[in-house]
Amino acid sequence: MSNRRKSTLIWLSLSGVLLCAVVLAGALLGERAITADFTRKNLPPCPAFPFGTDWMGRDMLARTVAGLSLSIRVGALTALASAVLALALGTASAALGGWVDGAVSWTIDLVMGIPHILLIILISIACGRGLWGVTAGVALSHWPALARLVRGEVLQLREAPWLRMSRRLGVPPGRLLWNHLLPHLLPQFLTGLILQFPHAILHEAGVTFLGFGLSPEQPAIGVILSESMGYLAAGRWWLALFPGLALVGVVALFALVGERLRLLLAPASAQE
Repeated sequence: MSNRRKSTLIWLSLSGVLLCAVVLAGALLGERAITADFTRKNLPPCPAFPFGTDWMGRDMLARTVAGLSLSIRVGALTALASAVLALALGTASAALGGWVDGAVSWTIDLVMGIPHILLIILISIACGRGLWGVTAGVALSHWPALARLVRGEVLQLREAPWLRMSRRLGVPPGRLLWNHLLPHLLPQFLTGLILQFPHAILHEAGVTFLGFGLSPEQPAIGVILSESMGYLAAGRWWLALFPGLALVGVVALFALVGERLRLLLAPASAQE
């Protein structure tokens, strides 16, 4: 158990450092990522430009880092908003019951019955596309699974002997929620938050790739990959390879961290 905890904490620390480094580097390279120089266009990877340049002479390394930085910021914001929404609705559904539980359960079934990409596109269009459109689309489409998990946990906790005894002793509902329910829900919340992060990044990139997300002038990974499709037949493989590998690497890293955290916090593996 100590080895698993230590390795998970190391992964979380390294991932946090990587996130901060990429976001900071993306902010510093933002101007360079959009600077065109037609004297150096379509250069393959070389020491001066490790990721090559595109058809406008823009540095693909700077564009990749800036795009990844933007995707990470959007992913973090949408994952946090989605997890908080899931925690609030799942807790309210199980704690209040009645028509509230019915309404939340019906909404969960409705949202989960619509494909994620389609729902994100519809919400993004309704919100005017752009940064806030895709942020709203991803945040409002990723909460149902975690909300259903939180609802089940709260339903189980409501029947716990210590919680029923607290109610009989006259402990106020707000104090029960803050001191008893939320601490038990924190592991599921943190795990769901981290596991939603890679999904949010991928869906943001996918919707932007299809043209319904971030605007083309922004150096987002989805924009970069979408633009590079027209040049792959000409042999300019570096335009899609390096941005794609960077996106897959970040997503795989945080999927691994989320899975390790889930195993660490799972009661069945507490003695492993």
